[in-house]
Amino acid sequence: MALHVKGGLFLTLEGGEGAGKSTQARLLADALREEGYEVVLTREPGGTPGAEEIRHLLLFGEADLSWRSEIMAHMSARCDHLDNLIVPALAAGKIVVCDRFHDSTLAYQGYGIGMGDAERLAFIAGLRSLVACEPALTLLLDLPRDQALDRLHARGGRTDRYEGQAEAFHRRVLDGFDAIAEKNSDRVMRLNAARTPDALSRSILEIVQNRIAQVLDQGAA
Repeated sequence: MALHVKGGLFLTLEGGEGAGKSTQARLLADALREEGYEVVLTREPGGTPGAEEIRHLLLFGEADLSWRSEIMAHMSARCDHLDNLIVPALAAGKIVVCDRFHDSTLAYQGYGIGMGDAERLAFIAGLRSLVACEPALTLLLDLPRDQALDRLHARGGRTDRYEGQAEAFHRRVLDGFDAIAEKNSDRVMRLNAARTPDALSRSILEIVQNRIAQVLDQGAA
């Protein structure tokens, strides 16, 4: 019989390019399933058929979107993802593990492309409030940019429009994640992603197990 968490549990993984988010999200989902939990593993932008269509536009489309339309496209994909996958899964008591969410929009569109412009940060914050869904726990994978570049070069594959941005952009994104972590220390847990995947995975699982225990204790109170 599958284990469920009352009200579900929404977990996100964040970080810059090459930090290992997708690998760690998969390893976490596999480990939780082995413990008997029902787990939904997903990603952003994407996760549902409609959101995946928007993902392709954002990452590989040739259209030069205005900054507001780009942010709203990310939020539109997120709403479809929430309505058709994440919210129903949480309502069923499942654990949702998502590779990127709101924090990536703030880091990439707000700090990376927007250079921390107050108007853009406020625009993102307003839309985020309207969407009205936040993760219970965010695992931020920290990796120095030079090490991330080594990983990306070794991985190869097609480069999307964000991966292909100038180095200054990626530095601003990492600065954005730093700011997010400082302002949300109760939700965001920073982890050293320079460790081996197995070592990092064990740390992540321990953190998540502790959070599950807290949620279960609160539900029993």
